[in-house]
Formats: sequence, C-alpha cells, structure tokens
Amino acid sequence: MRDPRTKTRGLALGVGLCAVAIAAGLQVQVANAQDKPAATPASAQAQTNSKAVYYVDFRARTAASYGHAFVWYGRADQKQIEVAGLHPATENVIPYILGHVIPVPSETGKSYGDLDEEYVTASYRVYMTEAEARDVFAFIKRLQARSPMWNAATWNCVAFIQAIAIHMDLKVPGNHLLYPEDWVNQLKKLNGGRRYMSSPAVAQAASAKPTATAQKPATRANAQAPAAGYAAAGY
Repeated sequence: MRDPRTKTRGLALGVGLCAVAIAAGLQVQVANAQDKPAATPASAQAQTNSKAVYYVDFRARTAASYGHAFVWYGRADQKQIEVAGLHPATENVIPYILGHVIPVPSETGKSYGDLDEEYVTASYRVYMTEAEARDVFAFIKRLQARSPMWNAATWNCVAFIQAIAIHMDLKVPGNHLLYPEDWVNQLKKLNGGRRYMSSPAVAQAASAKPTATAQKPATRANAQAPAAGYAAAGY
C-alpha cells in the first residue's frame, strides 16, 4: 500500500514546478516587452512622414541700376533653392536700355547675385502647405513659360513677382514701378508680416493630411489692378 504522504509530497512537487515554469515565462515576456520600442501611433507617424514646410521668399537685391526683384521657393528642410525672376536675357547693357522703350527677350531663372545673401536688401518669406505649394509652384512655372519679354515700364521684375503674390492671395502694393526693395518691404507691411498662406492651425492640419486639397477662394482678396504685362499674359 502506497504511503499517502508520498502522494502528497509528489503533488506538492508538481505544483511547485509548474509555478516556477509560469514565473519564468512571465519574466521572459516582461524582458521581451522592455526590449521592444513603444509602438508609434499611426496618426503621429503619418504626420511625421507628411510634414514638409514649403515657402516662397520674395526678395530684392542690389544691382547696377534700380535693383532686382525675384523669388526663392522650395522646401525649408532642403538646401536646394529654386529661383524665379524676370530680367533681360543678356548681361549686355544695350538690351537693358532698349527695354525701357520696347520689349526685349527675357530670362526667368536666376541671375548673377540671386543666391548671394550679401546683396539682399529686402526679404519676405511666406510658408505654405504641400497642397498650396503644388498650386503656387505650378503657377510660377507657367508664369515663367509665358514671360518671353521684359520691359521696364510694363512687365518688369517687380511686376513678375507681384503676379505671384496676387496668386497667393497676398495684399500687394499695386505699383510695379516701385524700387524692388521698397516693393518687398511694402508687401510685408501690407500683410502684417504674415508668415503663412493660411493660418498656422490650418497649415498644421493640412500637413497631417497630405491627401487634403487646398481650396482657393472664389475671388481674390485684393482688387488691385495687375500690371499690363500680367493681364496681357492671360493671368
């Protein structure tokens, strides 16, 4: 006949071994959980991936005559800078002089000194969402393609960047015959130093939703008459 105490001791030993095994398993699970980084919420990750601050920077710099107006545009988190500005298609002074009487062939990219901060006399940067940037940058490209001529009185460098500001629904001085430095400073003043095309809250919400499309108002906020060259180009 088996001793009941032997059976009891065996049962106790089995229960003890099971408890040890369970405890060891829990320790392994806790250790694994500590080794793994905390999961990032999907919404936060999407916002991080879609965050890209775009801008258009209205700039004026010194030049041999009145100065020059142009824009920088691109992404603030990248070093690459796109330049757009209207100027005679030569360094020769003769076409520049003729351009005060008749239209002369133009170029709409960067010119000498556009990338040098030491020549800058005024600057006003406006940030925008990705959706807004797609629209504005496409407009700049179209404006460049439709600006084959330069004229000091009708379609000059200031008129060119004023067209961009109007498309962005900024308040503009409305006089493209101002000195570039004065025009850029007045642009900044008229818009109260505003740093975003839309409010910061709207910009933040849009950057968290890259599929959202920017809605442009039915009418422009500013009713200033555009330059003659701007109207003739069909804008």
